[in-house]
Amino acid sequence: MIHPATELRYVNDIIGLGVFAVADIPKGTIVYAKDSFDIEVTPKEFAALSPPMQAVAERYSYLDERGVRIISWDHAKYVNHRCDCNTMSTGYGFEIALRDIAAGEEITDEYGLFNMDQEIVLACGCEGCRGVLRPGDIETWHPVWDARVKGALACLRRVPQPLWDVLDPAIRGEVEAYLRRRTSYRSVLSLRLPRAARLEASVAY
Repeated sequence: MIHPATELRYVNDIIGLGVFAVADIPKGTIVYAKDSFDIEVTPKEFAALSPPMQAVAERYSYLDERGVRIISWDHAKYVNHRCDCNTMSTGYGFEIALRDIAAGEEITDEYGLFNMDQEIVLACGCEGCRGVLRPGDIETWHPVWDARVKGALACLRRVPQPLWDVLDPAIRGEVEAYLRRRTSYRSVLSLRLPRAARLEASVAY
């Protein structure tokens, strides 16, 4: 589920649609949380789809750490990548605002955390753009990404959280325990699909 203070808008002819904030969203806000309405497509189910439907699934899904494709039921599936993204997936299964996001600003994400299985040329055009999204980006960039996520999590309890109750109770408990320094931080590396599962998924696809 995407944050309620967002809407779908046209970006341009190259990118197409994107998700934009309709109100200010402070740093530390949970911007997306997987919920029970999201569609899960296993490797076997994906392999059984027709080629046109496989293309749709690939375009609008992300691959989780189990090798399952997740397709959001709402406009969360239209969030675009930027190398200087303002939100990022966490090891806890939700996405968080890395900085204050102003009303009217596009919500962007880091696709390098989504278990991409091939290189993708990027068109974000931001300063410091990596140019190409690579399957191994998570191994290269996770120290930087973890530092940014930790900084955002430090603000989590100080800002409104309309999606907090959408989170699984176990995840809420784990986050609270981390913020109280009772448990260690869960790195974004936990989102990585294990090599064996990646090979299994590639065969199924």
